Amino acid sequence: MADFVFVLKNVLVVSLAMNMCLIWKISVVDVETLAFRWSSWMNMQQKKLHFHGVCFNGDKDDIREKDAHVSTRTQILATTSSGASPDGAKTVVINLDHGDPTMYENFWKQKRAETTVVTPSWYHISYFSDIKNICWFLEPGLMSAITRLHKVVGNAVTEDRHFVVGTGSSQLYQAALYAVSPHNASGPMNVVSAAPFYSSYPLMTDYLKSGLHKWAGDANEFNKQEPYIELVTSPNNPDGFTRQNVVKGDKGILIHDLAYYWPQYTPILVPADYDIMLFTVSKSTGHAGSRIGWALVKDGEIAKKMTTFIEINTIGVSKDSQIRAAKILQAISDSCDHANQTNADTFFDYSYKLMAQRWKQIREAVNKTELFSLPNFPPETCSFSGRNFGQLPAFAWLKCEGEVDDCEKFLRRNKILTRGGKHFGASMKYVRISMLSREHEFKLLTQRLPAITS
Repeated sequence: MADFVFVLKNVLVVSLAMNMCLIWKISVVDVETLAFRWSSWMNMQQKKLHFHGVCFNGDKDDIREKDAHVSTRTQILATTSSGASPDGAKTVVINLDHGDPTMYENFWKQKRAETTVVTPSWYHISYFSDIKNICWFLEPGLMSAITRLHKVVGNAVTEDRHFVVGTGSSQLYQAALYAVSPHNASGPMNVVSAAPFYSSYPLMTDYLKSGLHKWAGDANEFNKQEPYIELVTSPNNPDGFTRQNVVKGDKGILIHDLAYYWPQYTPILVPADYDIMLFTVSKSTGHAGSRIGWALVKDGEIAKKMTTFIEINTIGVSKDSQIRAAKILQAISDSCDHANQTNADTFFDYSYKLMAQRWKQIREAVNKTELFSLPNFPPETCSFSGRNFGQLPAFAWLKCEGEVDDCEKFLRRNKILTRGGKHFGASMKYVRISMLSREHEFKLLTQRLPAITS
């Protein structure tokens, strides 16, 4: 019996060793083979998977389309190894669909000492931050940091405003819709925005099917004698232009999305002074993953309803994220205050120079070909920096010229993923391209665009 047990143990050990070797052999696949398999799989899936949230169930005649902020679950990274051949850059897929602000990483790596937050485990246990405030889960430190930064930059009025913090400006947008829509109306409130509008507005407006509001399309075409909510995004996503409201009715409520009203993207002309203003750290500082946004609201009752929406939706907003955001905003304000005492670039200096350089490079790339064009922006003097410049949008609103009718599809054939104009209520000859990617991705873009011939 002992001999049998001994033999059985030996068999198990040998079997285990053979299996481990097999697993190791399968797992050790060179990078080129993985890339080839990945590319082949993607080619097979293109008829099933649309890169902008279009869902196919396998039947070409039955397409269910949903446009989302993050358009695919699978991110295709434009990354090559240092040992890759020059031809490898021609075959890698560049994903510039999302507005993921990874270009800011290098700056913040240099500021780790000033912006690192250490949180003891017993901090932030309570739901409550300031029960005297309408927005009772807003951390006082974040409110102070926001107030100070707006004062330093001069891009928004904060006096006599109520502050509401949200999980990014997307949650605040939905909270604002909830707050301004009549709850006793006979039908849903119309929601409009001038095309090209932010591609997620239609989806977010109708997603909950609450009955309080409904997406009613392009504000330029809205002529109903009914109450409406107009969304004014300035600078606009996707085309970068400064916007004002366009509907000339007397039954409208305005919500101003000012995510890009910062001096790296646009000249700051005057402090914004509107009833409801939405901001986010995603585009102001680049910290999209922290999921922090804030609203400046004139009417206390609207601020209360927005707070109620967030309370029901998520029972407040992460204090850890708020404290981190406050630390980062304070660091930016500190650097601006001390700008004359040091030779180091402030955050906005660094960001402006990087955006200006990227726009110069993409314009040079586009000018080398007759296939594409970009909008032009008149220069204006920024009250914050004193610089005279035109818009430097976070997205390039690229147009395919000539006989190309579907610019998104055309660029996809050349392994550049973008978001097509139809998602923004515009012509399919346009695409939105993120200008906020990592440097190597942007470099690949500017190399590839002028090389495209058909």
